[in-house]
Amino acid sequence: SRQAEIPGIAAVIAVASGKGGVGKSTTALNLALGLRDLGLRVGLLDADIYGPSVPRLTGIREKPALNDDKKMIPISRFGLSIMSIGFLVEEDTAMIWRGPMVMSAITQMLRDVAWGTLDVLVVDMPPGTGDAQLTLAQNVPLKGAIIISTPQDLSLIDARRGLAMFKKVNVPVLGIVENMSYFQCPHCGTRSDIFGHGGARHEAERLGVPFLGEIPLHMAIRTTSDSGNPVVDSEPDGPHAAIYRAIGTKVRDQLRGVIAAA
Repeated sequence: SRQAEIPGIAAVIAVASGKGGVGKSTTALNLALGLRDLGLRVGLLDADIYGPSVPRLTGIREKPALNDDKKMIPISRFGLSIMSIGFLVEEDTAMIWRGPMVMSAITQMLRDVAWGTLDVLVVDMPPGTGDAQLTLAQNVPLKGAIIISTPQDLSLIDARRGLAMFKKVNVPVLGIVENMSYFQCPHCGTRSDIFGHGGARHEAERLGVPFLGEIPLHMAIRTTSDSGNPVVDSEPDGPHAAIYRAIGTKVRDQLRGVIAAA
């Protein structure tokens, strides 16, 4: 059937946002690492065809090899199995593709990759509610979606659309994460709610979905992301890694039955 399970993968979850620029890819990668730290076998699929960020966030430069069955072998880094369209093209290449090609590429990266045995495959979705999101929802039995938003109203309006889309295609919403939730001055420690604060928590309560946590706007998260050394891996004992692991714990607890059954 169109919704056939992917052999060897217990749970596929989508990390999505209603709009770009909210830190979805950074969150997806660090969440995957947080789940890894909980002892799970984790894969990360960068399904953002037009703007793949995972190669830069992970520092991966090599192209994936093929196995004997002509399936691509995901790149192994930080204890994760990782695949991105960005591994197959140069960083500055524009992907000028129509919807059907995007949909085909996502399906191929899901089904024609030798993922092996995974407890969770985290899919970094393109922003919005278009072809790519529908392809994934219709072709893969997603066990849940996580919505990333920033606190301001503009982002929340778009996050609401993302939530509505997943509900319409019967994908459980595992919760909302408020990214860039606040700024803490590295010199004096003063906390500033640059984009407002608490909007995503309020939205989660209003819609009756879990609120998974707040991630601050912090230099360490930005610099480690830009250098290809994600903060959960490069600063495992720091406060940011603890936040991502706490979010990972809430996600894992909701998937427990699925993972245990696999």
